[in-house]
Amino acid sequence: MKKLVQGILDFRTKVLPNYRETFAKLALGQSPDALFISCSDSRVAVNVFASTDPGDLFVVRNVGNMVPPSDASGRSVADESEAAAIEFALNQLKVAHIIICGHSECGAMQAIAGDRNKIQLPHLKQWLRHGEKALENCQKDPRVTPGLALHNQLSQLNVLMQLEHLKTYPLVQEALASGRLKLHGWWFELKQADVHVFDPQQSQFVLFDEAQARRLMS
Repeated sequence: MKKLVQGILDFRTKVLPNYRETFAKLALGQSPDALFISCSDSRVAVNVFASTDPGDLFVVRNVGNMVPPSDASGRSVADESEAAAIEFALNQLKVAHIIICGHSECGAMQAIAGDRNKIQLPHLKQWLRHGEKALENCQKDPRVTPGLALHNQLSQLNVLMQLEHLKTYPLVQEALASGRLKLHGWWFELKQADVHVFDPQQSQFVLFDEAQARRLMS
């Protein structure tokens, strides 16, 4: 808490003077490029590894970067929070990209890999059901990076499964069909602080380098 408090003070005295005009403009409205769905884990700092500024991203964070799928009527089968963010991002903010970003050493993935039914916390146990299906074929799925620990392979496959959950929403389906929206799967490796992106052509996660940057920009 001390670091947080001191950080606010430092921001006011050292950083805010350079951002005052930016925040004045943002007070009038926002137009982020993307909806960014990531884990609540404190180590996943997108503003650091993606060098983003205020107003660049509309962010949703939850345990395990989950997106509960919709049912046949287009309504979320679980909490409305993620569905509300998707609706707002597409209808109001008109974002052109949705990114789901998982990460290595994810506690949620470790819990699923170690048997979700052993979890004593009722809400967490229930919530993690949205990632459990990825465990079924994790070690046989060719899209995950070979040699990773089970929970890290699961983390990569979970990103891909949550992208499929996104596609169950009619709003997302319509935006994809019209070409107004693109979906992206990212995976942040903590130890090396490397970002990996899922390349559909190679059907695997690859290092986010200049070649991948050109592919995404095109």
